[in-house]
Amino acid sequence: MYAVIKTGGKQYRVAAGEKLKIEQIPADIGAEVVLDQVLMVGEGEGVKLGQPLLSGASVKATVLSQGRADKVRIFKMRRRKHYQKRQGHRQNYTELRIDSINAA
Repeated sequence: MYAVIKTGGKQYRVAAGEKLKIEQIPADIGAEVVLDQVLMVGEGEGVKLGQPLLSGASVKATVLSQGRADKVRIFKMRRRKHYQKRQGHRQNYTELRIDSINAA
């Protein structure tokens, strides 16, 4: 069984037992999180689609860690104008382990 969920402005295909890094959510390590924005649930050949969300469907996950991703370096330059700009960015993330999918 798998599901397509929406969180942090992105969509993820998840299955039970998978680990997943998503945009940071305010939750303690070890806490159980319920993701209720489920767009689709599939099992074998059967697929349930939401329009846009499936009512009653949810995904339960456990927070494994909070962290920051690797640094992304941004370099902007205009040739012949002596303009150079350097910038860096580290995105915060939450790592989840998907425990169960409730199709309802």
